[in-house]
Amino acid sequence: MSTQIPLPLEGLPPAPADTSPAKPTPARDGRGAPKVVAEGVPSSVRPDPHADGRPRPVAWLHIVAPPSYGAAPSVRSWCSCGRDLFAAGQARALALIADHEEHRTSCSRLTSRREAA
Repeated sequence: MSTQIPLPLEGLPPAPADTSPAKPTPARDGRGAPKVVAEGVPSSVRPDPHADGRPRPVAWLHIVAPPSYGAAPSVRSWCSCGRDLFAAGQARALALIADHEEHRTSCSRLTSRREAA
C-alpha cells in the first residue's frame, strides 16, 4: 500500500523564497511599457472620431421598408436628448416620421447647436 502525503485544505501553498514581483516589458521602440489600469489592461485614450471637424450625429431617423407585399415598414427615431421612439406599420411609421421632423425644429439640443454654429 502506498503512503499519501496530506495536502492543506485551505489557502495556497507558500511561495518559493527566490521569487520577485513582475516587471513591465519594454515597448518595441525601447521606451517603458504602457501604464496599465488593471493587470493586463493597457490604458489609452481613444482618439476623437470627429476630430476632422465633422459634426457629431445628434438625431437619427432609421426607416426600414421591406420590398415584399404585405410586410410592414418600421421606423426608429433617436435623438441625443434622450428621445428613442419606435413605430411599426404604415400609418404609425408615417406619423413618427412627421413627429421626428417636428422634433428636430423644437429640440433644445439641436437648436442650441445651430445657434452656436
